Amino acid sequence: MNIRPPTPAPPGPQRVLLFGASGTIGRAVAAALVDEGHEVTCFLRPSANLSIPAARIVHGEATDPAALAQSVFATAQFDVVISCLASRSGTPRDAWLVDYAANSHVLKAAVAAGVRHMILLSAICVQKPRLAFQHAKLAFERELMEAGLRWSIVRPTAFFKSLSGQVERVRDGKPYLLFGDGQLTACKPISDADLAGYIAGCITAPERWDRILPIGGPGPAITPLEQGEALFALLGRAPRYRRVPMRLMDGIIGLLDLLGKVSQKAADKAEYARIGRYYATESMLVWDAASREYRTDLTPETGSDTLFDHYARLTKSTGNGPANAPNAATPI
Repeated sequence: MNIRPPTPAPPGPQRVLLFGASGTIGRAVAAALVDEGHEVTCFLRPSANLSIPAARIVHGEATDPAALAQSVFATAQFDVVISCLASRSGTPRDAWLVDYAANSHVLKAAVAAGVRHMILLSAICVQKPRLAFQHAKLAFERELMEAGLRWSIVRPTAFFKSLSGQVERVRDGKPYLLFGDGQLTACKPISDADLAGYIAGCITAPERWDRILPIGGPGPAITPLEQGEALFALLGRAPRYRRVPMRLMDGIIGLLDLLGKVSQKAADKAEYARIGRYYATESMLVWDAASREYRTDLTPETGSDTLFDHYARLTKSTGNGPANAPNAATPI
């Protein structure tokens, strides 16, 4: 691991290159960087048609090392690179192409260009890796830590968006879906803005340099059952739940695995189901290997916005709501 005494960042605004600004977290990070007065360049895939106020936009493919070097690193100098890149699907092919390879291309180009600091948006679930995207993220984390530049690896807990998919369902009068008894897991959800502020703050906070940084929103940790109870209360309705037994999900995964031997589509669906099962059974909190338990007291907090504040805003809003919202992670 790369260890060095912390040296102060240069005074004044930093020249920041941001990857993944087309995703919800990436857009929030861009806004936070601009608000803090940094000089921001956003690298977007060619199909992304976004306008990010006060930021320079460059288009290219992060999966193409030559394009990275020619379209962005050869055109300007940067002090800091921030990556919010993540695979769209989490399938093995996408995970290794984006979560590992694209980030690796960015890192190599950044090192060659003399960038001092790289900040990575990772995920807290890599603590107990069982899925392809988790192994891909960990492989890149290790590469970043050994690259020789300053690094910060941010591992957030659950995003508000990922916990809001049932708002429309409940508002339409349907029951809230629970796996098991609804208390198998817990998390400290973090808002886009609070996470973005934390990521941007890594630039000038020495205590966040050369560190793996698990981070959640303001506590306490909440379970899926508590999320459902809060949602029904906000809507003024009596709670209604439909409980999904884990053995049903296991059966579905087993069947898809069998079909996946002859069908890539089925194999991909099996991986989606495994991802769903993981999040249904593993808490998004810091894992204490010594006690072999998830610890809410060891999970750092930041910000002030709570998931229930977010639910209150959604239940008062009109329109389609979050059910069809894009992933918080940024596909490329």
